[in-house]
Amino acid sequence: MLAPTARLLELLEILQAQTLTTGSEISERLGIDGRTVRRYVAALQALGIPVEGQRGVGGGYRIRPGFRLPPLMLSDDEAVVVALGVVAAGRLGLTASPETVETAQTKIHRVLPDALRRRVEALEATLDFTSSAPAGAPVAGETVLLLADAIRRRRRLRTGYRAYSGEESRRELSPHGLVVHSGRWYLAAFDHMRDDLRTFRVDRMRRPRVGEGAALAPPGGFDAVAHVSRSLARVPWPFEVEVLLDLPLAEATQRLTATLAELVEENGGTLLRMRVSSLDWTASVLAGLRCDFVIRGPDELRTSVTALARRLEACAAPSGEVEPAASPS
Repeated sequence: MLAPTARLLELLEILQAQTLTTGSEISERLGIDGRTVRRYVAALQALGIPVEGQRGVGGGYRIRPGFRLPPLMLSDDEAVVVALGVVAAGRLGLTASPETVETAQTKIHRVLPDALRRRVEALEATLDFTSSAPAGAPVAGETVLLLADAIRRRRRLRTGYRAYSGEESRRELSPHGLVVHSGRWYLAAFDHMRDDLRTFRVDRMRRPRVGEGAALAPPGGFDAVAHVSRSLARVPWPFEVEVLLDLPLAEATQRLTATLAELVEENGGTLLRMRVSSLDWTASVLAGLRCDFVIRGPDELRTSVTALARRLEACAAPSGEVEPAASPS
């Protein structure tokens, strides 16, 4: 149920979106009775917003024609930030629905000065991205706001959760941070049921609510992004890879994202650990690092690297000099 202030803002939005709105329409939209509608109208009028009432058949409420709310004063750079944020949220699949982006844009346009509004609309119409949108998992704005509020106020959460395996469970969490990666929302939290720090997909949470107790404080120096990245790098795919790279750790971290692999300094080089579903794909990743390396495991990775090397050799040789070798069985 909406709070009174939220209902008042929703009423203002209804009146701005329609030329004339009946009291019964407002009652149905806001879930309030006629007396409360009149009280909210009076509250808007007290704020200086000229809401007019028309009695009789076909009557209702409207904002006086020609009235506009004060413009939203933004500099050109600020307007670009706002427009880019709305468009990018939709592009990254972070919104609950495409309609959310459209309604947000409409409301922003409504309160911008005319000249700036036209320029912002031009930016939105012409802006595009070089990469395709990820297969996001949008969540309701209400859920994200609830989690963020619990993190800021250090409150525990109670929620249902559906694991990757499909197993359903109830969790009590001390939330530490929200992270967005590749179109998905993740929550870094201490799981009181598992007595450990865990990462949760927010779209798999069911009916989260703020609990009674205070949340545990995060460990000293806790970094939610680093925690989620390590968790994603440890996703239990079938193959566990361990390779020693002839590459300083600082350089290795620039060539490999933290969500792809765990990197540890070892004897002047970098020990790479990752979980993968395809060793052929892993061979191509290693080849792209442009450094020497020693495979520690699994043995099947050596076969994939050898096969890739033979294919590359065959492709690089002058025509007719080297016959492509068959891939090892």
